[in-house]
Amino acid sequence: MKAMNTAVFQSILRRTKRHVIGHKIASGVVAVLLVTGGYFGYRSLAGDDGEIRYVLAAAERGTLVVSVSGSGQVSSSNQVDVKPKASGDIIAVAVENGGEVRAGALLLQLDARNAQKAVRDAETNLESVRIALRKLEQPADTLSLLQAENSLTQSRNDLAKAYEDGFNAVSDAFLDLPTIMTGLNDILFSNTLSSTGGQWNIDAYMNAVLSYDERARQYRDDALAKYQAARAAYDKNFERYKATSRLAGEAQIEALVDETYATTKAVAEAVKSTTNLIQFYKDRLAERTLKPSAVADTHLASLGTYTGDANAHLSGLLSIRDSIPSTKRAIAERAEALEDLKRGADPLDLESSRLTVKQRENALLDARENLANYSVRAPFDGIVAKVNAKKGDSASSGTAVVTLIAKQRLAEIALNEVDVAKAKVGQKVTLTFDAVEGLSITGEVAEIDAIGTVTQGVVTYTVKIALDTQDERIKPGMSVSAAIVTDAKQDVLMVPNSAVKQQNDTAYVEITASENQTPQRQTVQVGLSNDTMTEIISGLNEGDRIVTQTITQTTTQNQPQQNTGIRIPGITGGGGGGVRGGGGFGR
Repeated sequence: MKAMNTAVFQSILRRTKRHVIGHKIASGVVAVLLVTGGYFGYRSLAGDDGEIRYVLAAAERGTLVVSVSGSGQVSSSNQVDVKPKASGDIIAVAVENGGEVRAGALLLQLDARNAQKAVRDAETNLESVRIALRKLEQPADTLSLLQAENSLTQSRNDLAKAYEDGFNAVSDAFLDLPTIMTGLNDILFSNTLSSTGGQWNIDAYMNAVLSYDERARQYRDDALAKYQAARAAYDKNFERYKATSRLAGEAQIEALVDETYATTKAVAEAVKSTTNLIQFYKDRLAERTLKPSAVADTHLASLGTYTGDANAHLSGLLSIRDSIPSTKRAIAERAEALEDLKRGADPLDLESSRLTVKQRENALLDARENLANYSVRAPFDGIVAKVNAKKGDSASSGTAVVTLIAKQRLAEIALNEVDVAKAKVGQKVTLTFDAVEGLSITGEVAEIDAIGTVTQGVVTYTVKIALDTQDERIKPGMSVSAAIVTDAKQDVLMVPNSAVKQQNDTAYVEITASENQTPQRQTVQVGLSNDTMTEIISGLNEGDRIVTQTITQTTTQNQPQQNTGIRIPGITGGGGGGVRGGGGFGR
């Protein structure tokens, strides 16, 4: 358990004393509060003729205390075995037999190098996230803003250059496309291949091998179709190009680039289909050891040049075509980044970073607490009866390394296996005595049995408590009741346990904004809880009115009805309209 400062503990003890001293009276008071609060909540939301009525409570702030209780006797022995909370090799023994020690004095020191490293790592991790949080909280500096503005300006310049490059790429394409289209027209529709001059070359290539392979017609038709498609695209595209100025708008230039890319692609397909036709012609003749016309080789050489030119323009146009939208996206992203810098950090990012800092702080506290466990200290003032270990020995949490004789009285109580898991040496305790009416004193857990005792199947553990006050009225063997404070939080928002339900792993309460409204479900995040109250971390505000019980009225009686939902483990049912100020105790 984390150490509590004196002021906090004194505040908690006052509540603890009131709980232990007047547990019988308090039960009656709580009952009155529950009935009274429930009545007014009941009246506030239900008329005389209503069928469903609600018992209300208000979310309030206070101190939430969690404790475990047990009973036992004042011990006739004042001897306590001190056991370390950690395991390791003993590197120093600070006491001798018969020596007198004060509470908190060092008895033994265990090797804590690994624990010290864990503390250093936790400190480094905490500082790292604190720096990250400070960076988020700081407004953007002048340099960062200037860099963001320059990046945005650069992207805009890149876009302007992309349009300029796009028009240049189109112009370059139309330096070669007319030559390619003219060359294709000459290759396909002149009559240089026919000996009689009566056929176009496209037909002559087909007819020369048609009797050998019927596929010649398919090649010829494909070449013709691809040429016609390329011609139509080229003619339309060329007219648009001639009508478009370098100073035209961005949309016009972008459309011209897209169209020229499509046209060049169609021209490249026409060149390829024509090449396929002529190559098919040559291959079929070669199969029959026939010599093709020398014109075919001339045509193929020209087509090879056209293919290289078309592919080069396709590559350039495609690059420009892709760079324009890419640069537009970069402008949008950098403009948004600049606005983000001007607005500052996102609230969710800040909240997440603060939560990370809190987690690292808790990790550092845990590491420091673990480091402290390697120093075995006296739980109270006393005399060293026996030192059971020496330097170099290995010690563990179950090893009694020093036996102390307490100067004050001790009380021994029994805890069950569930409660003893929550108790730790050093925790504060409030004790009352049946034989001495009105007496309540404080103490501290001095020793907890490592091995329990089984009686009729029930396992119990003996806990020794050192009394802070010596009172002559306290005698050995007297019955004692003790409440061990296992956890406590001050100024927390809390509600009765009966108000909190859970469904599908989500905790919720039912709230009402006014007396005449039907309660609405509100998701909440819960924290610490005891037998009566639950801490609300988020989801509610102080003063919010919540439903603790739903009452269904029948024609003959008012029958309480539990709210729907699954109970959260560790939270008991019941409850009424009254909120216990200052929290409550378990047991």
